[in-house]
Amino acid sequence: MNKLLPNSASATFERVSPAVVELLAPAGSREAMKAAVENGADGVYFGLDDFNARLRAPNFTLEELPEIVAWLHERGVRAYVTLNTLIFPAELQEATRILLVCSNAGVDAVMIQDLGVAYLARQLVPELPIHASTQMTLTAPESVAAAEELGLHLARVVAPRELDLQQIAEFVSQTKVEVEVFVHGALCVAYSGQCLTSEALGGRSANRGECAQACRLPFDLIVDGKLHDTGDVKYLLSPRDLAAYTDVPRLIAIGVKSLKIEGRLKGPEYVAATVQAYRRAIDETLAQGTAKSLQWDEATRYRLEMVFSRGFTPGYLHRIDHQAVVEGRFPKKRGPYLGRVVGVDRRGIRVQLERPLALGDGIVFDAGRPDLEEVGGRIYALYVNGKKSSAVGTDAKFPLTVTLQLGRDKTGVHRVRVGDRVWKTSDPRLEAELSASYNVTQPRWRRPLRATLHAKLGEPLSLTLEDHWGLSVTARDEYIPQPASERAIDDSTAREQIGRLGNTPFYLGELVLDVTESVYVPLSRLNALRRRAVEELIRLRRTIGCNRVTCPSAPEDIRCAIERHKVSPPAEAPILNVLCRTLEQVEVAASHPQVATVYTDFENLRWHTLAAEIIQPRGKNFVPATLRIMKPREHAFLRAILATNPDAILVRNLAAWQLLRHWAPELPLVGDYALNVANEITAWLLMKAGFSCLTPSYDLNGEQLLELLERVPPHWFEITIHQHMPMFHMEHCVFCRFLSAGHDYTDCGRPCDWHRVALRDRMNFAHPVKADAGCRNTVYNAVPQSAAEYVPKFLSAGVRRYRIEFIEEDNVRTREALDAYADLLRGAKRANDVWRELKAISKLGVTRGSLDHD
Repeated sequence: MNKLLPNSASATFERVSPAVVELLAPAGSREAMKAAVENGADGVYFGLDDFNARLRAPNFTLEELPEIVAWLHERGVRAYVTLNTLIFPAELQEATRILLVCSNAGVDAVMIQDLGVAYLARQLVPELPIHASTQMTLTAPESVAAAEELGLHLARVVAPRELDLQQIAEFVSQTKVEVEVFVHGALCVAYSGQCLTSEALGGRSANRGECAQACRLPFDLIVDGKLHDTGDVKYLLSPRDLAAYTDVPRLIAIGVKSLKIEGRLKGPEYVAATVQAYRRAIDETLAQGTAKSLQWDEATRYRLEMVFSRGFTPGYLHRIDHQAVVEGRFPKKRGPYLGRVVGVDRRGIRVQLERPLALGDGIVFDAGRPDLEEVGGRIYALYVNGKKSSAVGTDAKFPLTVTLQLGRDKTGVHRVRVGDRVWKTSDPRLEAELSASYNVTQPRWRRPLRATLHAKLGEPLSLTLEDHWGLSVTARDEYIPQPASERAIDDSTAREQIGRLGNTPFYLGELVLDVTESVYVPLSRLNALRRRAVEELIRLRRTIGCNRVTCPSAPEDIRCAIERHKVSPPAEAPILNVLCRTLEQVEVAASHPQVATVYTDFENLRWHTLAAEIIQPRGKNFVPATLRIMKPREHAFLRAILATNPDAILVRNLAAWQLLRHWAPELPLVGDYALNVANEITAWLLMKAGFSCLTPSYDLNGEQLLELLERVPPHWFEITIHQHMPMFHMEHCVFCRFLSAGHDYTDCGRPCDWHRVALRDRMNFAHPVKADAGCRNTVYNAVPQSAAEYVPKFLSAGVRRYRIEFIEEDNVRTREALDAYADLLRGAKRANDVWRELKAISKLGVTRGSLDHD
């Protein structure tokens, strides 16, 4: 076997921890937020108009934030604001303002992607908890330790969706922070924070909240230069939706703090249905106290499929299974599967039905071409055994052949064919039920109160109320209880009066009577006491977190610290460095007189040793690259690289940095683009932590990068000026899924060792796919991108380190590119001649691409 792979381990779980687990729901709109609250969510996460990863959602304004948070707290629900995009230098001032408003409004935490912004938040609003968004790509316990070393002091980490249950358990046990896990909703095929596809193809960045969902587009599979037949599977990168309902007990047993539902772009009915289902799953688990799996019941599965489903999968929670995550027949909502068409005639469409159906339901006929307009409509007439019927219920004996007729919206019925699949797209009765769950005039979901009534002879009357958060208020009355001559206060009377909580967000749970036997309390006094206590508790709830300490001088303090860290090195000539992915490229690069450093990035780790034997004898620096992702129990990859005796290492993730700085403290470390350095604070954090230089984030375009260079020393950076943009970086293996019947590296037959694969898009560009040593795939842009026209400006700004990267170029094309950029750096060739000769796109960072074309 050529690749080093982690040892597998099975997860074992026993009893559920008594610790409280949070159900966290999405809120892309006010209606969705209300649906979450009225159906039992413990927390909601939502974005503001700027700097959130779902800019297409309605979102919320900064001005309305204080009232939103106050209302959520009144209802006993935590408020989390998503600030989960990269922040550019010119935007740091606005990010500062947002953080201050969030803190003053009492937001319970901010979810942050950008390392620099997380550090800014820690200094600016030190009492505001920081949650590391999944876009921060903290994929192993060592990456959390690295964040701590950088001074971020995270309160919670959102775990990557690519971790299995055992890896999540290690994450929880080996870190001190809370862990949040996605349990339902859409899956990104790429690692969050590591997808540059929207940027490469459409000029929009997922790291900036503008994901174009390129993974949901059709692709042709090109194998060794020829079209590979995938049948009706055309959506090769479109995952099913995550549904971890049955795994809730095990996640709670592991110690996961928060179970998260994805879906800020979905409607309130989706939020209502998913919150209802997972609320029940959590409550049943905690009531039973065991970690046995829940079983899907037909009603729950149906409701979740109905509100949104591309087909369900447990994702990677159980094991890596490349045949299960991506089905690939369609990229959009389908709903519950009903059956297949078995006949079409003038009387209607005959369907072999496998699930209930009723008049008014919406259906769609799936002919295997979801890219075209599909036939569908609402059921106008339904015949069972030739007789009209209003519905086929759950008590029917399936499969059952029925005849359907559509209503006036039956466009294209003549295109329905025998064999078409049939899906239910709408259930008006369920939609009405879900809508009714949140369109209410008074609180539907209430939280329990613990009440203590103090009524003793000779002492003032008082009532203490304590909520589920532990907040407590005591209301006192000047009335002194008297001996009872007739009706003494008892449990029944006290419960009846204190339990009259009416239009409040509470219900009476535990009642404690601290009373003298046979004492009398007027009911009017007790009712007045209850009203005052409830009002005070609501007031207290609405002001939670609104008096936090802030440090307004933090941005200036950080700026001064960056200034103190600036040291100007001696002037030097521009340096050309090269990243190679084949040994043929290494031979050419190591022999080129203008090349100083050769980076190596191989799917076979043994090739690094062969590359070192070529590079180092020729006086060049040999610098192998780490994997882009490091998961728990993957230390062997790093040790294999260290064993090659490199001159430095190109670091692509924080976990690798954390280990290398202890294993080889004297070894220079170069930070790569995957660390997402987008502003001066992130750059400063990493440089003072010991990196020798950094590659800026590819989300920065030329002008934004020049602005960054004005704020930090230019020698901190090495700029990539020629590359095939790395687009998707994913756990999903195209080789295994489509070139084998295997499930993972243990039984796939390793087609990646023998075949070259590309994904051809609708504009006829064939994007190469490469597997790394961890069996993860990267899809690279077919067209190289050149920043040649920016090089004169970078040189004037003081940048001296430049890099070009290759994918599949042969020795001729490798040498041509090296010569062209060497001439450019020494002023012997014009910038526009370079990119034209190399047939590259002339731009840096966000660029126009095939998604922009019709």
